[in-house]
Amino acid sequence: MKQNKSPIKWRHFEPSLILLCVRWYCRYSLSYRDLEEMMRERGLPVDHTTVWRWVQRYAPEINRRLRPYLKMSGTSYRIDETYVKVGTEWKYLYRAVDSAGNTIEFMLSAKRDVSAAKRFFKKVMRADHRRLPFTIGTDKHASYPEAFAASVKEKVLPFDCKLRRMKYLNNVIEQDHRFIRRRWRAAQCFRSFHTAERTLEGIESLHMMRKGQVKRLGGRDAAGQAKFVASLFGVAA
Repeated sequence: MKQNKSPIKWRHFEPSLILLCVRWYCRYSLSYRDLEEMMRERGLPVDHTTVWRWVQRYAPEINRRLRPYLKMSGTSYRIDETYVKVGTEWKYLYRAVDSAGNTIEFMLSAKRDVSAAKRFFKKVMRADHRRLPFTIGTDKHASYPEAFAASVKEKVLPFDCKLRRMKYLNNVIEQDHRFIRRRWRAAQCFRSFHTAERTLEGIESLHMMRKGQVKRLGGRDAAGQAKFVASLFGVAA
């Protein structure tokens, strides 16, 4: 699995340790101080702020390098938002999955309106592992019909795609939200929008791996997933 030049070279700590901390933080309900303590138990004096910098630097990189290896999605989309606390305010994490629960795309937004929904439709249609949607299921929020109609008119969405506003259709994505909510609660919210955005890229990427969305890699194969992430950066696991 050849990738671009590894951005982890010439760091003070071993690349395998850096990726281990980033993977564990994004995958499990751990805080930065939890990881600091876990590393110190192993004789590694890693400060929690250092782990934070690693996550900010490499979580988006995992997401970017992971994309070419994802399995193709289904053609029936489910789109919904969940709340994420950033500082003292609540923001909206738009998420799209197929009917089997496989993640297609996600986007953090400051608002929940027509403009945000249109931006998310555009981002979904840029995903390399998506198939053209036949149907898109949403809840009954007022922003979706207008955003959907405008996206079809602008040829962002296929002309024969149908919008289905039935709450029960979104049960699969509502269940999938639980993992993401559990992670940001363990993180004790985010301090800035930019920090939240970058961290969520890593959380969503590890969640896709856990769901078995990577080609030829099982969702429960923890050792294989560790080796896969290492290979993305040209590092021996």
